[in-house]
Amino acid sequence: KSVIFTKMPLNQEFVSDPALDFSDCVDVGSIDTISAQFEQHYNDRLSTDTALTRGLVSFQANKTRSVYRWYKFKEAFSAELVEYLLERYGLKVGTVLDPFAGSGTALFVASGLGLAAEGIELLPIGQRIIETKQMIDDLVAADLEDLSRWAANPPWRKVGIGKPLLELRITKGAYSDETAQDIGKYLAAIDSENGRVRSILLFALLCILEEISFTRKDGQYLRWDYRSGRRQGKTVFNKGMIPSFDESMLSKLNEIVSDLTAGEPQQELFTKQVNPGQISLRCGSCLDVLPTLQPSSYDGIFTSPPYCNRYDYTRTYALELALLGVDEDRLRNFRQEMLSCTVENRAKDLLGLNPRWNVPVCAAERQGILKMVLAYLEGQKKLGRLNNTGIPRMVKGYFYEMACVIFECARVLKNGAPLIMVNDNVRYAGASIPVDVILSEIACELGFVIESILVLPKGKGNSSQQMGAHGRESLRKCVYVWRRI
Repeated sequence: KSVIFTKMPLNQEFVSDPALDFSDCVDVGSIDTISAQFEQHYNDRLSTDTALTRGLVSFQANKTRSVYRWYKFKEAFSAELVEYLLERYGLKVGTVLDPFAGSGTALFVASGLGLAAEGIELLPIGQRIIETKQMIDDLVAADLEDLSRWAANPPWRKVGIGKPLLELRITKGAYSDETAQDIGKYLAAIDSENGRVRSILLFALLCILEEISFTRKDGQYLRWDYRSGRRQGKTVFNKGMIPSFDESMLSKLNEIVSDLTAGEPQQELFTKQVNPGQISLRCGSCLDVLPTLQPSSYDGIFTSPPYCNRYDYTRTYALELALLGVDEDRLRNFRQEMLSCTVENRAKDLLGLNPRWNVPVCAAERQGILKMVLAYLEGQKKLGRLNNTGIPRMVKGYFYEMACVIFECARVLKNGAPLIMVNDNVRYAGASIPVDVILSEIACELGFVIESILVLPKGKGNSSQQMGAHGRESLRKCVYVWRRI
């Protein structure tokens, strides 16, 4: 049964005097104690769901799915997870919104189940993945023949001089000279194809860039293989054998052709039904786009925002962004437009962006646990114990901006509609931050009831940097289910 959470007196104690400085008196133990007390109030809704595996809430379960497997979008959840939760919570008709669409998994699964689906996505790599997948239904037999020809007899091998490779400062030296030349030849060769085939071929190239490079995505940045001549931190990273361009590209093209030409009955491309729902995508930051949407117009939201974990997607997807023509200025702008989840995010003027957000900003300011966490992090910053001084600013920005997102989600949802969100708790300087409880508390103030917080049986461990100092204590990985009042 859905219950609106009643505030503990501690919250009011912490907001009674905003000038008070708790940075010298808050420690990890006090945060853990108060967090445990708050979690007790959610005892009837915090429940372990044995159906939720780590693979299900990540990209792993997509590896065997046609089309979904083409591009390894590491931050994605699986199509199976979307199917499971949409069915469990009765989302069978209407329109579903994903404000952080990523590679579009929620959109395509919802569409395949007959729902209309709308997404918002900031980064061009996510936009390109979604747009390419949408194009599949427009392919004709001749297009499939052309793609098969590319897989059987690679045209780029006949190109003399290729196109110059677009680079950013953070991607220079990412490929061997031979691989860089092959990429240029491939880009020159695809220009002779029609728009549909060219889009699929460019997408295939995006799918293999990491594989053929001296880099590996590592959340906060690109890690660099020792052969690149670059260093990331004090460690020397050995990627092992790096396949040639031809080897990777032919493998990817054959995979794509196989998925597109598989005989009936075939495993779903996008869990297709007779009448799939329409998919539409809005490009930009959800902080800009959400306020433009009509109120009470969506039957459900299914999403996974960036986690409060310092991951910088403008760095981890830099190879792809560079290939898509993103320059240094646009890269910096994307980094600041993202939800605050990396230490390079500057504080946003939320009330300057939208005066209506006074309501969610005040809701965030009333959270006692959050004030304790921020006070503790500021104290650790003063003592020089944080590995980056931007962490307190990032954590504060994350929760205040998420409050604004929650406020807008409540505004655009119909009464009784569910919001389903995948998210992780995090830890900094030994302090476990109960993201699930804090965001649920904010949601209660902004028009939601907390139906359940589904907890994965296996939690997430400490980062390697914190494990030595703070042990291997696991953190909750959850799926929140809130319902609009």
